[in-house]
Amino acid sequence: INDSYNSDLVSLNIALDFLNSQKKHKDKTIVLSDILQTNQNEEELYKNIANIINNKDITKFIGIGKAISKYKELFNTEKHFFDTTEDFKKSILDMNFKNFKNETILLKGAREFEFEKISDILQKKIHETVLEIDLESIISNYNHFRSLLNKKTKLMVMVKAFSYGSGSYEIANLLQFHGVDYLAVAYIDEGIELRNAGITIPIMVMNPKIEHYNLLIDYKLEPELYNFRTLDLFSKLLKDKNILEYPIHLKLDTGMKRLGFVKEEIEDLIYKLEQNKTIKIKSIFSHLSASEDKESDEFTKKQLVNFERISSKIMERFNYPIIRHILNSAGIERFLDYQFDMVRLGIGLYGFSSIENKELEGVSKLISTISQIKNINKNDRIGYNRKGVLDNGSKIAIIPIGYADGLNRGLGNGIGSLYINNNEVPIIGNISMDMCAVDITGLDVNEGDEVIIFKTNQHIKTMAKKLNTIPYEIMTNISQRVKRVYFQ
Repeated sequence: INDSYNSDLVSLNIALDFLNSQKKHKDKTIVLSDILQTNQNEEELYKNIANIINNKDITKFIGIGKAISKYKELFNTEKHFFDTTEDFKKSILDMNFKNFKNETILLKGAREFEFEKISDILQKKIHETVLEIDLESIISNYNHFRSLLNKKTKLMVMVKAFSYGSGSYEIANLLQFHGVDYLAVAYIDEGIELRNAGITIPIMVMNPKIEHYNLLIDYKLEPELYNFRTLDLFSKLLKDKNILEYPIHLKLDTGMKRLGFVKEEIEDLIYKLEQNKTIKIKSIFSHLSASEDKESDEFTKKQLVNFERISSKIMERFNYPIIRHILNSAGIERFLDYQFDMVRLGIGLYGFSSIENKELEGVSKLISTISQIKNINKNDRIGYNRKGVLDNGSKIAIIPIGYADGLNRGLGNGIGSLYINNNEVPIIGNISMDMCAVDITGLDVNEGDEVIIFKTNQHIKTMAKKLNTIPYEIMTNISQRVKRVYFQ
């Protein structure tokens, strides 16, 4: 966590709270420089800092600076002190990183200590292509949707598919810290990963595999049940384990024609549920087919009315509270009268809106660098199958991102573009698995310069339009081998 250049007691407390909210690693380390430009007596200042650190469950403390080093005896945890950033860098390199393993590290330093040098060393430069994710924008979007709801309405956030490409436990952990009511994943292994990363809030699994029901119970995950087969098999397993009132979520098909109980099955469903003591209905929900499409509003309203009628029929037969939810991101924006007890926020968390909502912020920036620049002659052909042709010869840049990273192969041969120094540059030839080429003729660029694949949601929408797809696919296709960097 790089929180350099903002060094005072208030920001230190905030940063330490954020550090302690991260549950992926048990061990927590802080690297803190001298705190400058304060009117407080030096000894009192570092007594206060030591008191804060000693009460924040910090595993290891590293102080950098001559002032903080004078007060090393005040710190009770494992501690290391260095007079300068260069001394610390040399220690890291000499130890070949042996002092750092499986821990979360917070960098907190005054500007003159140049902690970016530490950050550059600690970050593993495995791949030159990076997806940057702005956590503040995610929370801004989350709070915007939260503000639209009634105070008692709960909020479930979809973190399936690697949180739409943005990361799994990192996003879930942030949401848990900000008080989200529920998380939802597609498969059991996604839920297990979150539990192993310290996520303790309820998690709904939308498509649990029957053969993995045991794991679902072991990790206290809550299944979506959508037909009599899944209901019967899960109930049998619970009975064999002598488990009563396990929370489940009933999926109703109100018109999308995917998973879910249909209205003709409801009477039989109610009868089965009334006889079944192994499960307890935590929620009843359905999915809107076209909540973002104005031309389908009549059908959407029919779905909403059907859901209200069918779910009410089930609920009136049970004497405990049951949560109802049907609205997705577009539904929240367009059909708030049907928010029921909970809504499900998905793509809206990442700044995409069905109504062009200007209050939402983009959260992702996919960047790479120029690996090599080449002059191309008139008769040269570029890339696989020799598809890349430039009529009069030119200059190209080779970029280390390809279709294995999530840059769709359909964007090759001039269909898609990247951005270098605010210039749009077309992709030349076929996109390879690990790299592509762009035309930089006439531009003043150098090897090592930053290349932007996208940095705004409009870029993502443009890319999706060229591929005749939707932003969801662009985001979820970004490979997990692409390093994620999170900003707060």
